[in-house]
Amino acid sequence: MSKSAVSTDAAPAPVAAYSQAVRKGNILQVAGQVGIDPATGTVADGGVAAQTRQVFANLRAVLDAAGATLGDVVMMRAYLTDTAHFAEFNEVYNELVAHGGEVPPARTTVYVGLPAGLLVEIDALAVLD
Repeated sequence: MSKSAVSTDAAPAPVAAYSQAVRKGNILQVAGQVGIDPATGTVADGGVAAQTRQVFANLRAVLDAAGATLGDVVMMRAYLTDTAHFAEFNEVYNELVAHGGEVPPARTTVYVGLPAGLLVEIDALAVLD
């Protein structure tokens, strides 16, 4: 079973040697997405809430390019730069992953250093039909 790269101009282009997502069989791993608007190349203005919304826009764009949706995601890993951002991040996250009663994905949240004003990054693992 071979693997294939997924890419879209509707999410920020990789800045190193990695794919926006890779599919092998019915497994799709989406690389970490950050709060950069792909149209402007700038970080979303408005703190962790605005960046989280942009992250989800980017995740959805990559999932869509692979023929998937947030409903196919079984695991997300969230990376925050500051523990003080957790409550605000979690509020937006909960709003964006609530799918009318669908089971939310499993999630891990860790605190890390991210480059150049980025406050949040999320990657996703999806299982496709």
